[in-house]
Amino acid sequence: MDYSSSSSDSDWIEEVEETVVATYILNQTVKNRRFWVHPINEERNEKGVFTNLFPQLINDPEKFHQFFRMSYDQFSYLHNLIKDDIKKQNTQFRAPVPSEQRLAVCLRFLATGESYRSLAFSFRLGFSTTREIVEEVCEVIWKTLRPIYMPKPTKDDWQNISREYKEIWNFPNCIGSLDGKHINIQCPINGGSAYFNYKGVNSIVLLALVDAHYRFITIDVGSYGRNSDGNVFAKSALGKALENDTLDVPPDTPIEENGDPMPYVIVADEAFPLKPYLMRPYSRVTLGGNEGNKIFNYRLSRARRVVENAFGILSNRWRVFRTNIQVQPKSVDNIVLAACCLHNMLCQSHDFQLDETNNYESTEVLENMEPLRGNSTQRSFEIREKYKDFFLSSVGAVPWQYEMIRRGRINI
Repeated sequence: MDYSSSSSDSDWIEEVEETVVATYILNQTVKNRRFWVHPINEERNEKGVFTNLFPQLINDPEKFHQFFRMSYDQFSYLHNLIKDDIKKQNTQFRAPVPSEQRLAVCLRFLATGESYRSLAFSFRLGFSTTREIVEEVCEVIWKTLRPIYMPKPTKDDWQNISREYKEIWNFPNCIGSLDGKHINIQCPINGGSAYFNYKGVNSIVLLALVDAHYRFITIDVGSYGRNSDGNVFAKSALGKALENDTLDVPPDTPIEENGDPMPYVIVADEAFPLKPYLMRPYSRVTLGGNEGNKIFNYRLSRARRVVENAFGILSNRWRVFRTNIQVQPKSVDNIVLAACCLHNMLCQSHDFQLDETNNYESTEVLENMEPLRGNSTQRSFEIREKYKDFFLSSVGAVPWQYEMIRRGRINI
């Protein structure tokens, strides 16, 4: 076979070469037109939001809190903790964005849920720069604040949590309230239906255990939205630790004087299984006219709703959770982790208000419950029965519980 080029082949080759050259020239022209720093962003120090607004906000504590969802003292404290990890070095090409401004961009994203492009225009930053700032600062916040505000609980910590649940929410031997929250996200690239939940949107799941003061004890983030809370819990580190008894929980303790030792338990809703360490309500089929079962459901729901209130405080403070977060799941995980650590830090000042609509439940919530799971052990049923008997006794009853059952609503 003759591999020599014909005249038509030569013409084709010449045409291709001309196309390549033209493409190269076009790319060079486009490249020459691009800015190292856009003229709009060059005026960041004169006209950017941070330069102009931040000094005025410092002099107005109320406005500062509205803008950043924390006080200036809290902002300064947080900045001092993370500034060495988020600051950038000067280069011969341009000055870096100061660490204080980087923190401001991240907090403003969490506080509003604005898109990166919108924030970029406000702060006069590049789009990719804004994205990198938010993701990096969130990661640093999580790594820095976690050991301080979400450490692994010790046996003494569990006992303190239990005492507070008994004093505040009238549920003895309770070491936390458990629930899951869907964090709405845009459909990930090649995500398929994995993130598509029963509400008809894409999400990841935040599973949280909360103490009596609405603070997160431990969290699990990133499970597919299509998974149920019970399934997420079973696969989580918390669920495995409880099942294997490796969480350093104190030994069984009587809930009344001269009573039998009772295990420390977590309270949850009907989406979770009944376990010796996990109490869920009685199902609808067992309620009927059984006042005792209704009393137990009320008392458990009263303690369990602490985690729902914590989620309400979290989303009310950080409005990013009221939006459809337009980033990929891995980045969403860091955003959620950072927000939960900031939540714990700010809860120390008790500067939150509960939404009034979260202060009650109707009887429908108490009665419309799924049948019990088939994997519950006999010991689990016995423990729940003992709690019910305690809540009906003169020692464990609270004066208002019967009125709440008759009224059909929970008023904390």
